[in-house]
Amino acid sequence: MLKAILFDMDGVIVDTEPLHHKAYYIMFDAFNINVSAEMYESFTGQSTINICKKLCTHFNLENTPEELVMSKRSSFTTLFHNDPSLQLIDGVLELIKNYYNNGLTLILASSASMFTINNVFTRFELDQYFKAKISGADLKASKPNPEIFEKAASLAEVERSECIVIEDSTNGIKAAKSANIYCIGYDSLNSKNQDYSLADIVISNYKDIYYKKVKELMT
Repeated sequence: MLKAILFDMDGVIVDTEPLHHKAYYIMFDAFNINVSAEMYESFTGQSTINICKKLCTHFNLENTPEELVMSKRSSFTTLFHNDPSLQLIDGVLELIKNYYNNGLTLILASSASMFTINNVFTRFELDQYFKAKISGADLKASKPNPEIFEKAASLAEVERSECIVIEDSTNGIKAAKSANIYCIGYDSLNSKNQDYSLADIVISNYKDIYYKKVKELMT
């Protein structure tokens, strides 16, 4: 029986990926590192600190990962408050309300920092619908490690077999399946070259997974 929905955030709830892309490349320029499009795409779904650790190792930087994080976060914050293009993903607010009004427990499980999560939730008034929020940046391992979804199910106070994850990234889908949780892959316009093959189903319109339809997946 379906009892909880575990949402990713970037690319699933809010379209922050273009802002993250701009902020990362500002940071790459600041530290004089040449990150290919392929390498950047491989970071999707991972926390900023783990990405910066990999960058420091790969490029043999003298700077600390924390210095890179602060640089990227500063640029992202400026963009977040000044870029008018930032909007919720089309149809997601209606989906969230549909699940909430049908008694499902909603948990946010994102690789974004809690700083970014709180900014998004405040701007779009989402806290009222969610029981809890988890940042992968506060955990030992990033997606594709299943820890974030295991913890999300625990916070929802339900069995993992009673949850569904909504994800848009290769790493997020791998994390959900490693946690043995049913996973809906959202084919996001902003998540390029992601692998949805491990998802249980793949959708591109949130109207396809309203409560009456999605509860049948768990019967």
